[in-house]
Amino acid sequence: MSQDRQLLEQLALAAREAGDAILAVVARGFGVEHKQDQSPVTEADKAAELIILAALAKAAPGVPVIAEEEVAAGRIPARGDTYFLVDPLDGTKEFVRGGDDYTVNIGLIAGGTPVLGAVFAPATRRLHLGLVGEGAWLEDGEGRREIATRTPGEQLVAVASKSHFNQPTAAYLAAAAGECDYVAIGSSLKFCIVAEGRADIYPRLGPTSEWDTAAGHAVLLAAGGRVDGPDGQPLAYGKRAFLNPGFVATGGLPAPAVGPYLEPLSRGGDLPEGV
Repeated sequence: MSQDRQLLEQLALAAREAGDAILAVVARGFGVEHKQDQSPVTEADKAAELIILAALAKAAPGVPVIAEEEVAAGRIPARGDTYFLVDPLDGTKEFVRGGDDYTVNIGLIAGGTPVLGAVFAPATRRLHLGLVGEGAWLEDGEGRREIATRTPGEQLVAVASKSHFNQPTAAYLAAAAGECDYVAIGSSLKFCIVAEGRADIYPRLGPTSEWDTAAGHAVLLAAGGRVDGPDGQPLAYGKRAFLNPGFVATGGLPAPAVGPYLEPLSRGGDLPEGV
């Protein structure tokens, strides 16, 4: 097994352990706090992040970790070309509402691009893994199997956010895909649905943080897909304030740039609310 595959397996274990901690919090009940940007945070977010930080310190000592709750607390390590981006509980709003489509996200960035990622959905026990250049996999109750994006048919299938679908998104999809079926789901699972070949296009026209997208982005790239920024170029990482202004993810097909469709508030630098 290559060193990268070994690291990926260690990330998978960390994501599962963090997911178990989240489910333990669910079982005993929890309160909801709000950060300075008014986004919700729970004991589950914090417990999962501590587990992941400890696991990454053992798996990749010396590699900086940019983690959502650490950043919120003002603890941002110096970073170079290679670093982890961690969202310990993506889809906190869905989580607080009792939904199942929340995830644990761990991604590795090298040279401004996601190269390795693990996305675990604790409620369904589905784990998506991606190693760019080697492949992507889904592990569930039926075991582990390789996944790949699909060749689109005459009618595209779109996936978009449960809580952020709006008129600009509808207008973009009409221009990019014409009439298309639409699937709504929360968190970074949208990247994974495209990676599995169950959908073709996922636009996000508002701001997100880089830790929201890195792991799912890696899975999709490894499965044969692409993620482009507002200018139509590959979405890069290491941006100011770790902010993605908008993007479109596809199974590999070129799509119109999202720049002209971005929500006006996102151009003003509003704080992101996850994917």
